[in-house]
Amino acid sequence: MTENTQHQNSSVPEPELPKTYAPAEVEGPLYERWVDRGYFTADAKSEKSPYTVVIPPPNVTGSLHLGHAFEHTLIDALTRRKRMQGFETLWQPGMDHAGIATQNVVERELAKEGKSRHDLGREAFVERVWQWKGESGGQISGQMRRLGDGVDWDRERFTMDEGLSQAVKTLFKKLFDEELIYRAERIINWCPRCLTAISDIEVEYQDDDGELVSLKYGEGEDTVVVATTRAETMLGDTAIAVHPEDERYKHLVGKLIKLPLTDRSIPVVADEHVDPEFGTGCVKVTPAHDPNDFEIGQRHDLPSIAVMDEHAVITVHGPFQGLDRLEARSAIVAALRAEGRIVAEKRPYTHSVGHCSRCKTTIEPRLSMQWWVKVGPLAKAAGDAVRDGKVKIHPQEMEKRYFDWVDNLHDWCISRQLWWGHRIPVWYGPNGEVVCVGPDDEEPTGEGWTQDSDVLDTWFSSGLWPFSTLGWPEQTESLEKFYPNSVLVTGYDILFFWVARMMMFGLYAMDGTPPFHTIVLHGMVRDQFGKKMSKSFGNAVNPLDWMDKYGSDALRFTLARGANPGTDVPIGEDWVQGSRNFANKIWNATRFALMNGATVEGELPPAERLSSTDRWILSRLNSIVAEVDAYYEDYQFAKLSDALFHFAWDEVFDWYVELTKTTFQEGGQAAEDTKRVLGEVLDVTLKLLHPVVPFVTETLWTTLTGKESLVIADWPLDSGFRDEAAEREIETLQQVITEVRRFRSDQGLQPGQKVPARLTLDGTALAPHEAAIRQMLRLQPEGEGFAATATLPVSGATVALDLSGTIDVAAERKRLAKDLAAAEKEITAANAKLTNEAFLAKAPDHVVDKIRGRLSKAEADIERIQGQLNALPAA
Repeated sequence: MTENTQHQNSSVPEPELPKTYAPAEVEGPLYERWVDRGYFTADAKSEKSPYTVVIPPPNVTGSLHLGHAFEHTLIDALTRRKRMQGFETLWQPGMDHAGIATQNVVERELAKEGKSRHDLGREAFVERVWQWKGESGGQISGQMRRLGDGVDWDRERFTMDEGLSQAVKTLFKKLFDEELIYRAERIINWCPRCLTAISDIEVEYQDDDGELVSLKYGEGEDTVVVATTRAETMLGDTAIAVHPEDERYKHLVGKLIKLPLTDRSIPVVADEHVDPEFGTGCVKVTPAHDPNDFEIGQRHDLPSIAVMDEHAVITVHGPFQGLDRLEARSAIVAALRAEGRIVAEKRPYTHSVGHCSRCKTTIEPRLSMQWWVKVGPLAKAAGDAVRDGKVKIHPQEMEKRYFDWVDNLHDWCISRQLWWGHRIPVWYGPNGEVVCVGPDDEEPTGEGWTQDSDVLDTWFSSGLWPFSTLGWPEQTESLEKFYPNSVLVTGYDILFFWVARMMMFGLYAMDGTPPFHTIVLHGMVRDQFGKKMSKSFGNAVNPLDWMDKYGSDALRFTLARGANPGTDVPIGEDWVQGSRNFANKIWNATRFALMNGATVEGELPPAERLSSTDRWILSRLNSIVAEVDAYYEDYQFAKLSDALFHFAWDEVFDWYVELTKTTFQEGGQAAEDTKRVLGEVLDVTLKLLHPVVPFVTETLWTTLTGKESLVIADWPLDSGFRDEAAEREIETLQQVITEVRRFRSDQGLQPGQKVPARLTLDGTALAPHEAAIRQMLRLQPEGEGFAATATLPVSGATVALDLSGTIDVAAERKRLAKDLAAAEKEITAANAKLTNEAFLAKAPDHVVDKIRGRLSKAEADIERIQGQLNALPAA
């Protein structure tokens, strides 16, 4: 096979191959060699076809968790394969500034010093955050290197760096000028802990135990009863709403009703939003503290009275002023109870409550002046791009979730009351002027001009990631070469946070060209029992711990083998240990091959000169190349990993390598041919495995071939060679060996224990394989005094064994008879239940299925035991 770049050099000295594989000694230096040689560097001037993937930028605040390791493994596998296929491959790295999360971290550090951000002032605080970023930001890149991420480090970006900041200002200005960004007073989700607005998708809902209190408003005939879980908001009520067709309250519509605990009266309004069948059919309207009430207020021109400040502390009505919202709730209910206004109370009352996704504080709907993106036209374009086939979502069943979101998207609140982030590029003048400043505009100066104090939602800047990282708004070579991205690999959990934002902004900024051709959505990593990983659950795992213990390849292979499209991935330490064993198996088999002269030099021998064993493995090798390619194109990482595992372990290492031992012992031309075939098989197998397990395969392949690196080797092609006859022949051979091994095991023979045997293979395709059969089954020649005490007819061949000196036949028959009786008893018991109509009518389906399974197992046991008894000599 030829290699695809000038990097390959057959004169590279062969590194030594120790007896055992030590990942810790190999991985770090090997990764740095890859980086130093520029293997991951993407060239915008290259004439090769581009293949581009952006990294979902991890937050600068954290470290990589198993979810990151999982996602990075999948992306790295895709990009390594495409690089081997001859594409100019760019895996774009970088990190997100993570506005709220990062500000929270630094504020906590300041609190340890007894300070707040206000003690420092805005400029000094932002400088402090940059300092913290410089000290802590390298942790993630170090972990990515440990994992083997093939990213172009020369292109690493940060969402707050100068180039990306210019892109943010450019897009904001463009949206502002086209009136797709506006400022308005609306109800937003407010976090009293983070002291900022948060978007709808940053609110996590959970069932909390609260209270439902029914309150009586008004007097005499003009009395209504309303129910609320937030009694403290009644101080801001500006109306009672009823349905226009509700006969019970038609006489009250337009009247004023006394609002308890205040000196105000509020009107009764008729609004179709009210459900007359729910509760009393009356609802209190608090426009400043509820999104639905705000809409009612807009329709009926009601005033909005804010009763809480940004800390959720009551700001109105003397007796309750200064109380926290929860303290005020209890105090107000007590005051209403004293006035006889409480009609009913229900505690606990479980209901869905929104919480800040970052700090878990209960959010507060709050009327606030904020900046908004008018998403209507942007969301439509994002939906149409998928409907029209410009962008494909994989797996396809995830399209519905995508459409459910983008087709019902509300305007997006993009302003955050923080200091860390992209400051909104709008200035306010002394006479009410509002000026949006683009990156090439001069900022207004003079007395009375101030910049908006808010920053943009983090997802605003990360929504530009696929093109801002390539130099947009400048028309760079990189932008022309690598946009749009080929594929986006990300979790379904940020489909709405990030993916939809990138779709909207990419289509808008790049003249209708979507940011990527394919969206591949994966699930979340869970523990081996399917439970979400969390520090609070005590099941969170630091991926570095498993990489230190078992090697990065072992972790990567375990994660890839669990990656079924769109579904969550369970993982346990035992599975990583199993993958470590697989890496060791690859190592040991390759060492054996090298010790026996396996080579990649020269052309493959002609098929007609090869043994059926060699033709079989080459046929299977080409089949697995085609199978793996098909799985990659369909993003079936679990299936391709599983196919490679079974091919490598079962067919190459456990069968082919074992079968070659006899050939090597016999020598001659057949042995020379097998050395070349074995070299070819290992060459291709290591290439196929490399994208998922890069370190061990690189070490072995460079030793086998003497070439520079697998990273830049050619991806194997299916030559089309198939030999069905050879495949059938070796399948028969495998059946014979497997059946005799099973029989030996059933008789209690040790794997290495030698047994005299007579093989009758004449007239079958197995005749040329007698030496291999004897070697793999530890079967000695018949010898003098041979007595066939057990005869096994298998697949047209007969294997007669002399067990007289190895087992106590009488004792073995007694043991098997006991096992047979137990199986027959199990069948009787299972049949008794399965023929009992009364039992079947009452028993759950899973119980019945379990009994049927026991019956099937017992029947199989009887067939197996009878076969063993028949094979034994007479006692």
